[in-house]
Amino acid sequence: MGAWMKVNWHRPKWYAAIFLVSLCAMGQTKDPQATTAQWKLVWSDEFNGPDGSPVDSSKWVQEIGGGGWGNDELEYYTSRPQNAFLKNGNLVIKAVEEKYSGSDGVSRNYTSARLKTQGKFSQTYGRFEARIKIPRGQGIWPAFWMLGADIDQVPWPACGEIDIMENIGKEPALVHGTIHGPGYNGSGGISSSFALPGGRKFADKFHIYAVEWEPNTIRFYVDNHLYATRTPADLPKGAKWVYDHPFFILLNVAVGGDWPGNPDATSVFPQTMLVDYVRVYEAVKPAPPTKP
Repeated sequence: MGAWMKVNWHRPKWYAAIFLVSLCAMGQTKDPQATTAQWKLVWSDEFNGPDGSPVDSSKWVQEIGGGGWGNDELEYYTSRPQNAFLKNGNLVIKAVEEKYSGSDGVSRNYTSARLKTQGKFSQTYGRFEARIKIPRGQGIWPAFWMLGADIDQVPWPACGEIDIMENIGKEPALVHGTIHGPGYNGSGGISSSFALPGGRKFADKFHIYAVEWEPNTIRFYVDNHLYATRTPADLPKGAKWVYDHPFFILLNVAVGGDWPGNPDATSVFPQTMLVDYVRVYEAVKPAPPTKP
């Protein structure tokens, strides 16, 4: 991995709602295919409600359940304000160590929250970004990701999955960006990782995580540094590229599971993921030059 320079380009929240932003020249690694599009904001949640406010139900669905979510996770996701709420202009997703029994009869020793825009918002292509301060600790698994909006008709993994950011607590200086599809899913997902220099820990500060997605290309960024580009050429022979239809957004903090492992004596609870904003842009082609 080459040298990296942090680009602190967090801007006031009103900025994105007013202007087109051009991101093509800011801190990216050299990539001859990198987009030169401008980006127009089409959807966002700035999480600016009063402290203690619940999640905006016009934008998010709070998933509920403790069945392991296909990964042997240990948390029970609730819709309670104790696990997801607004504070200081951020969304707070809070993982708590507590005994909890859901209405489905499942009991767990941890609670957390998992939010999705399914049925509220989805989009094909564009720039999807969030400014997040992740939690920390063994067994903690925060994620900002997307699933194909046709998942109810085309089951996973054929619907497609784009993991914009995942971190497992035992790797505090590393995040992962991954695509999953038919023939390349689970541990076989096509993944790249990004490390902070000098062993710095992602949980210490906010960072901006993003993908820029267009036909046959998905690019992964941390703080606007391009660290991976995926195309159909990366897929296993005969595998299908399934990223040509709308996807919806998810945010969650899992506890335990096959990948991160379970909490241990070093793990401290509660743990919180702070999300300053989530923004989605669509590409706007630059206007042709005017004739003199």
